[in-house]
Amino acid sequence: MPIALAQGVNLHVVPTEKYKTVRILVRFNTRLDKETITKRTLLSSLMETNSLNYPDQVKLSGKLAELYGASFGINVNKKGNLHWLNLSLNLVNDKYLENSHVLVDAVAFLKEILFYPNIIDGQFEAETFQREKENLKAYYESISEDKQVYSSLALQNLYFSQSEDQKIPSFGTIEDLEKETAASIAAYHQQMIQEDQVDIFVLGDVDEAEMKALFSKLPFYDRAAGIADIFYAQPSRNVIEERSEQEQLAQSKLNLGYHTDVYYGDENYFALQIFNGVFGGYPHSKLFMNVREKENLAYYASSSIDTFRGLLSVQTGIDGKNRNQVLHLIAAELENIRQGNVTDLEIEQTKAMLKNQYLLSLDNAGAVLENEYLNDLIPHLRLKDDEWIRRMEAVTLADVQRVAKLVQLQAIFFLEGEKVDE
Repeated sequence: MPIALAQGVNLHVVPTEKYKTVRILVRFNTRLDKETITKRTLLSSLMETNSLNYPDQVKLSGKLAELYGASFGINVNKKGNLHWLNLSLNLVNDKYLENSHVLVDAVAFLKEILFYPNIIDGQFEAETFQREKENLKAYYESISEDKQVYSSLALQNLYFSQSEDQKIPSFGTIEDLEKETAASIAAYHQQMIQEDQVDIFVLGDVDEAEMKALFSKLPFYDRAAGIADIFYAQPSRNVIEERSEQEQLAQSKLNLGYHTDVYYGDENYFALQIFNGVFGGYPHSKLFMNVREKENLAYYASSSIDTFRGLLSVQTGIDGKNRNQVLHLIAAELENIRQGNVTDLEIEQTKAMLKNQYLLSLDNAGAVLENEYLNDLIPHLRLKDDEWIRRMEAVTLADVQRVAKLVQLQAIFFLEGEKVDE
């Protein structure tokens, strides 16, 4: 059960002897909002770079070295209707050191980073601010160079054309970055500290009572309880949104967005997992084996699912002249699954891959914490490990067919490369 440190601020202690390290995750959670996504991204960079008492990278790195080489990072991401700013700290457990107090010092370090950023007279220190703003701008500009990422983001923009919040990347936009100043981000830091929902996770061989006493010292205060529903549901449309662009490229990108109407924890959730594995999720999938290998029409072809927004995406790299043929083949493979043209082997291989991925995740500290977070956020969907595997393995071909019939094409983004002479 979460321990309330203040209203809207919860501590989650996950005791385990599996690791020799202690992993701490501090998550600031708010509703996804176009107006704040870029602010949060720039703020994460500023907070990760230095602080008031560690005003440069050398001093900050020196402090981490004192914590026996603790690893530290801050990032942002989104899930459904929510936007997260995450601070993570991984450190050796005091139990494996002599006369040490690494965990106590680590919490003091967290307090410094969270509550005492490099802000003087209501503004972030000018040199740091300018450097991090320019770094973020350079990152935004570099995205267009990675055509695979660029195409995925373009598809998202097209698919979620009716939602300003959903269609922009989790890290914001260069247009919004231009508006920000050292004072505006300092003001937003205060707003985030005071208003965001906060979840603190401690994973490792630790005592819950000791963790409560330790983390209670962080100066968090009550904030409004309750956040947005994590799930974003977009109704399906009868019209398929299409957009094409052309650039001097050797390889064209064809990306498709499908509405699934299936969400994390739904009765169809596990059937969707199997469907995606058979359709394009794994190297034995129909898209890989038929579009790429058999027909030799794609450099790559795969699918992925977002069960917090009801979206299935297909990503392909192709010769531009084969666009219509590839579109036809992808549609044919979807129809094959709808008709039940799936072998027992395809189903068995997919289940084996999913089971293996799930079991591997149980040994990954980051994945364990994400699972704990979701279990506490939506506790009615909590499943024990053996129940997760049982439900996944119970999926039948009829279940996969039923889900395949729900999948509806909604958006096509085509980045056409340099035209090849026929």
